Amino acid sequence: MFLVAVTGNIATGKSTVCKVFRDNGVPLIDADLIARQVVDIGTAAWKRIKAEFGDSVFKENGEVDRIKLGQLVFNDVEKRKLLNYITHPEIHRTIYKQIVKHFLLGANFVVLDLPLLFETGMLIPYIHKIITVTCEEDIQLTRLMDRNGLSEADAKKRISVQMPIEKKCEQSHFIIDNSSGQVDTEEQALKILELLLESNHHWKIRGLILATAAVFVSGIAWILNYKYKIFSE
Repeated sequence: MFLVAVTGNIATGKSTVCKVFRDNGVPLIDADLIARQVVDIGTAAWKRIKAEFGDSVFKENGEVDRIKLGQLVFNDVEKRKLLNYITHPEIHRTIYKQIVKHFLLGANFVVLDLPLLFETGMLIPYIHKIITVTCEEDIQLTRLMDRNGLSEADAKKRISVQMPIEKKCEQSHFIIDNSSGQVDTEEQALKILELLLESNHHWKIRGLILATAAVFVSGIAWILNYKYKIFSE
């Protein structure tokens, strides 16, 4: 099994691309969804956020108010780093568990929806192919303002804290331009999906894992046999 990452900056259209893979039966791990789950009421991350940021970033029912928390951290670099320090380890642990699950279920490859793939850098060594979704700047800005109800200044600030999309494209295997509409974006994603389905890379990964496991088991067997001979003499 190999890993494919879909990334890009905020409001470029990653969800549209990921939906194409999911609708075609490809296992999808959504980092944003996991990020919401790890701060559910009562979790370790939820408790840390409450202790560090106070009640002002929580709703009356106890849930984290993602809008208020987002406004707070996007205006303060140190607080953004603190939030990442609290949540990222939990997010990555959950991602690893889901990857193992899909491997055991026999998936040929898994798509990871990772908005901050390049910003964190933690998962890059394990990714076989990277797909970056981009669009024209004015379209991105308009989408973000409409989607999140932000002013132009706030939307620009949120875009500015992420790595420039040009740098992400330089480090990617595939680039999808989401400037021309949903149909065109889906067609680009389907072409990439076709290439991934034709790949035999998953057999190489499984062979490597099996070979490593065989060496490990052989080593254990040799040690046990060696100890048995010593004790039997």
